Order: sequence, then structure tokens, then C-alpha cells
Amino acid sequence: MRNPDHALACRNCRLARKKWNLEPKHPLLATLKWLSQDFKLSVSAGDLILLQSNWYITHAGLLRIARRNRCSGMRVQFIRELSDTAARRFAFQATVFKSKTCQGFVGYGDADPSNVSPLVHGAELRVAETRAINRALRKAYGIGLCSVEELGAFSSSPRPSNTPPPSNRSHSSNGSSNGSGNGQPRLRDQLCLIIRQYNLDPNLVKAYAAEFCGTEALSGASRELVKSFISHLSSAAKVNRGALVCRLNS
Repeated sequence: MRNPDHALACRNCRLARKKWNLEPKHPLLATLKWLSQDFKLSVSAGDLILLQSNWYITHAGLLRIARRNRCSGMRVQFIRELSDTAARRFAFQATVFKSKTCQGFVGYGDADPSNVSPLVHGAELRVAETRAINRALRKAYGIGLCSVEELGAFSSSPRPSNTPPPSNRSHSSNGSSNGSGNGQPRLRDQLCLIIRQYNLDPNLVKAYAAEFCGTEALSGASRELVKSFISHLSSAAKVNRGALVCRLNS
């Protein structure tokens, strides 16, 4: 009898290759097999999504994991002192209880117009609540994979034709601004995603970035240098994370 986890991994890989045009031996497929077998995530059910060459779990996928593990319940609380309804800035605390005797796993989520996709402007309250729940669920079930709903100003969907493009603000002469006017995530967001995905020390990464760019601080580097560093860091982490960690510690 065929192992059901192995069968799920094979189905996921076949669908992923077709959906995202991946080569048969693409490194992302090896990661997908591990995610399929460890967490029983399904690509066809929408549990996983591929963005910017990284896997992200979805809110639906997290809820299915909780249901399979017989999650006892969750509590979500609005944090009034950290919120500003006039500015559409909201914060929530979520607590997930794996069993009736569990003391709970806590996660926080916030959202405002500056850290959500333009496609969901006006829904910051719901985004903040979802982010809090996702973080609590990831803690409860040991899921290091970032959820797509936690991403800031990042969407895989095209911009609606009636949505005005972001205004082109003037950049400083050194070009170190994080802004992006082509629908891509800001450089700061890209760097944060790599740090979260590979569990790197942010302070060590900043120091390494300054050394790579030849500046005293990352903020003093040009935009092109920062882009080059992000590409270098992503490649190094994918090829050999252990060697990268040793380099950061040195």
C-alpha cells in the first residue's frame, strides 16, 4: 500500500510544476515534499502559495492544520491602546489552545494602509485579525513558514485597472530609498522575508550588508547595492544556509 504522505507529496509536486512552471529537479520541489509530508499541506486545496521563489502557507492551510490536530479553540482580542481607528491602524492579540489543558500560544498582528496591499485597503481591521491568528497558529504547531497574509504591501494579484498607481516620490541622490514603484515589494520587505524564511539574525545581516556595500550603515548604501546584496544573500541562503550563518558570525 502506498504511503498517503508520499502520494500527497507527489501530487503537490506535479501540480506545482504545472502551476508555477518549475523544472523537475528544482530545489523548491524538495522543500515542497518536506512540507507535504510534515504538515500534510495541499497545493490544490490552496494551503501553499509560491511567491518570489519562496513558499508561503495560507490562512486556510493553517486552519486545516489546526483542525487535523483537534485544536481546542482560540481567543482573539482587539488591542485598543495600540490601535488608531481614524488612521485605520489596528492591532489584535490571538491565543490558540491546542487542548483543554493548554495555557495557550499567543500571537500579535497589526495592519494599517502602509503595510497591506492596495487591493485590501479599507479592510485593515480584518487583515490585522487574520495576521494575529496566523502567528498564534504557527507558534502552536511549530510552523516556521511565513503566512502569505503576514506579508506587507505584497500581493501576487495584478493591480485593478481603476486603482491609481503609487505616486513617484523623489528619491535622495544616493538612491537608498526602500520604495518601489513597479508593484514589487520594497527592498526592506524583501530583506525581512529572507531573514524570516531562513531564521537569520537581523543585526548580523545588517552588519554583513554594510560590509558588502562598503558603507558604515546599510542606510548609506545606494539602492542598486542593496538590491545586489539581497540577491547575494538569497542565493547564499538557498545554496548553503550553514555556511552563510558561519559567515555572518564571523
